[in-house]
Parts: sequence; C-alpha cells; structure tokens
Amino acid sequence: MTIDSILLNDVLNKASRLLDRLDSSQNPIKNQPLEKDSFALRWCKTKGITSIQWECPISKDNLLHIDRQAKLLMDNTQQFVEGFTANNALLWGSRGTGKSSLIQAVLGCFNLQQLRVIEINHNDFSDWADIVYWIKSQSPEKFILFCDDLSFNEDDASYKEVKAALDGSLTSLPDNALIYATSNRRHLLPEKLADNQLAQHINGEIHHAEAIEEAISLSDRFGLWLSFQALTQQQYLSIVEHWLKQFEIEQPQKEYRELALRWALQRGSRSGRIANQFARDYAGQYFIANKQD
Repeated sequence: MTIDSILLNDVLNKASRLLDRLDSSQNPIKNQPLEKDSFALRWCKTKGITSIQWECPISKDNLLHIDRQAKLLMDNTQQFVEGFTANNALLWGSRGTGKSSLIQAVLGCFNLQQLRVIEINHNDFSDWADIVYWIKSQSPEKFILFCDDLSFNEDDASYKEVKAALDGSLTSLPDNALIYATSNRRHLLPEKLADNQLAQHINGEIHHAEAIEEAISLSDRFGLWLSFQALTQQQYLSIVEHWLKQFEIEQPQKEYRELALRWALQRGSRSGRIANQFARDYAGQYFIANKQD
C-alpha cells in the first residue's frame, strides 16, 4: 500500500467521522441519568448509553489453568473499585483461551460494589469526547469500558483514536473509568516481515523500524498485559472432565478422552472453549442414550 493511499484512507476516515458528528448534532444525545439497578451498559452512536440485559455467563471457578491471569486482573479491579490507582488491561493470546470470559467473570464479582460495565466497539472511539463527558457526569460511579476483540487492519487509522483515548488526548480517560480489552494480537496491529527487516542493530542495541514502533506504541498504553497460551493435552482433558462433572456426568465412558482429543484435532485447537463445546455435545448424547422411555 502506497503512502498516498494511506493518506487518502486517513482523510476518508476523518471525513466519515465528521459526517457522523454532523448527523448526531441533528439528533443530540441526551445526558441520560444512570439507572440505579443497571450495571451492564452499551454505547450506541444514536442513543448514547443504553442498558442491556446481561448475566455473567461463566463463574471464575469454571475458568481453569489461568489462575495467575485471574488474580492479576482481580487485584487490579479491586484497586479500582476501592478508589486506588489501577491500570487499563489488555488480555491477548490464542483464541478460546478464556480472555473475554475472564473479564466478564471478574466484572461479575464486583457488580455488587456498584461497578458498571460499558460495552464499546473499537469504532465507537470516534465518539470518545461524548463518552468521556457522560462518564465524568456520573462520578463517583466506577466504569469498566469493555472492548472485545480489539484489533485493526493496516489501513484502519482509527487505532490512533484508541491511542489518544488511552494516553495523550486532552479528553483523556477520567479517574472513574478503565478500559479492559481482549485481542488475539499482542500489538493489536498487523506485523509484516518487511517491517522487522528494517530494524537496525546499532552498538549492540536493536532499533525498531517506525512501523514496529507504531504497533508497539498502541499496546504499550495498556499498563497491564495478560497473555493466554494454548493448553497442553493434559490441561485440555482436565477441563473436559471439569465440564462433564458440571453437566452431572460423574462417570463418563472410558473412550471419552479419545473422543475429546479427536474433537480438538478437528477444530485445530485445544482450548477451554473447545473443551466446553465437546462436553456439551458428549453430555447431550449421553443423556439421550440413557433416557428412560
């Protein structure tokens, strides 16, 4: 992609965001009061903050083999809800390893302490000034802005708005809000081999090319990095056994291990999500086979 095309895409993106703002000015978003019992919220361009029906889909006790990540995120959230300093968090790594589930499980632990969750899409960061204004108006309430699957294409300039939101904007994140995001990419932006080849080795030090520095500068604005790796075979099977017990199958047939491994092989991944999906399928077939006529 040429420099001219990148500049053109940037201009078009800015023009599109300007049109969005002009359109919203014709239908101004009211400064809605926060409903007392509503702790799950979503940002909508046309309606502002809206309440959503949300129940924590999974208990933290059902998330196995990520104890270190869970403790760090739990401690960070505890600091935040008690009014102390805390960091924005980026959970990155292999798909299906519990990143989104952990965030939701941790947030579910603090809803009784009046912690609110705002679901936000990365495209919504163009409305950052409006979001910040609304959050500040709700102080001293505490908010986690939850951005799932945060990543950008090489021609997507909106990542600059996320950078500014995290650190460097005049309308920076207020003290009563944090951002928790998940991504399959550590640096959120695509990395090319050619970019790494432009790095220089000077006096024993590595000097990254500008493209690599740009990619790193985005994820570097998250103070807390938590990595999630693919499971070993034994870890995967232990999660399968855990879910089978949750589905009230105490003594599954002996061949379930072979079936579980075959299931993972077909999906090309060993993860907590895959283990849960296999256990659901196995349990359903088990109870149908043992159903009393």
